[in-house]
Amino acid sequence: MNFWEYLGNRHEQLLTDAYQHASAVFQCMVVATLIGVLIGVVTYRSEWADNLATTATSTVLTIPSLALIGLLIPIVGLGVPPTVIALTLYGLLPIVRNAIVGLRGVDPSLVEAARGIGMSRLARLARVELPLAWPPILTGIRVSTQMLMGIAAIAAFASGPGLGNVIFRGLGSLGSKNALNQVLAGTLGIIVLALLFDAAYVLIGRLTIPRGIRA
Repeated sequence: MNFWEYLGNRHEQLLTDAYQHASAVFQCMVVATLIGVLIGVVTYRSEWADNLATTATSTVLTIPSLALIGLLIPIVGLGVPPTVIALTLYGLLPIVRNAIVGLRGVDPSLVEAARGIGMSRLARLARVELPLAWPPILTGIRVSTQMLMGIAAIAAFASGPGLGNVIFRGLGSLGSKNALNQVLAGTLGIIVLALLFDAAYVLIGRLTIPRGIRA
C-alpha cells in the first residue's frame, strides 16, 4: 500500500488524532501563557526574581521529555494528566522570558504618565504595560507552540492523545507494510499543524498589534 492509499483508508482516524494533538497543544498553551505571563509580571521588576524564574523554567527543558512523562506516570497515571503537565512545563520558558523582556522594555515615561493621570498599579499594568509588551509575549507563545507540537508526540508513551500514537505504532511495527506510512503520516501531520498554528498567530498579531509597534 502506498502512502496516498494509506491516507485515504485511514483519514478518519488520522483526522481524529490530529484534532486531539492540536487540542492538547492549544489547551496547554493557554495554561502555559497564563502562568508564564503571571510569572513575568511578578518577577520583572527584580533582578534576582527574574533570574530565578528564568533558571527554573529553563531547567525543565534540560529534562528529556520521555523521562519527565515517565516520572509523572506513577504520580498522575496514564493518558491526559501527564501530557498536560509535561507540555505546560515545557511551554513556560519562552513565555516567561519574553514577558519579562517585554515588560522591561516599556518606556518608563509612559508608565509615569499613566501614574500621573491617576491610574492604579493594576490599571497601568493592564492598560499600558501588558499591551506594549504583547508583541514579544506573542513571539514567546509562537516559539512555545512550535516546541510543544513535537514534544506532544512523546505523550503516546503515556497513552496520551495525538499523532504520536500513529508514529509509535509505526516504530513498533518496523518491517510491516504500513510502518513507514504511519511514521510519515504522523510526522507530516505534526508539521502541518505547526504551520497552521503559526499562521494563526501571525493573523492574531496583525489583529492585535498596532502597526506602529510591530517589529
